[in-house]
Amino acid sequence: MDLLLWITISFIVVGFVVLASLKKGMESKLAFIKANEESKESSIKAKSIIWWIYSATAWGIVSIGLIVWSFQRYFG
Repeated sequence: MDLLLWITISFIVVGFVVLASLKKGMESKLAFIKANEESKESSIKAKSIIWWIYSATAWGIVSIGLIVWSFQRYFG
């Protein structure tokens, strides 16, 4: 198999595992924010949740790009 295919598969699998493992922590941070809306610590935790959403979106976009690139290379 080609290196591009291995990079694509490993990027998707590793990214999914990382996002899934961080999901539980984000849920607990969201519960803390809902319970303590006025706390200064809530705004810090909210920023980390926002960055998690940004990184999940970026991971998804790059994954889609790698899949499209792989299909173009192997089937195009």
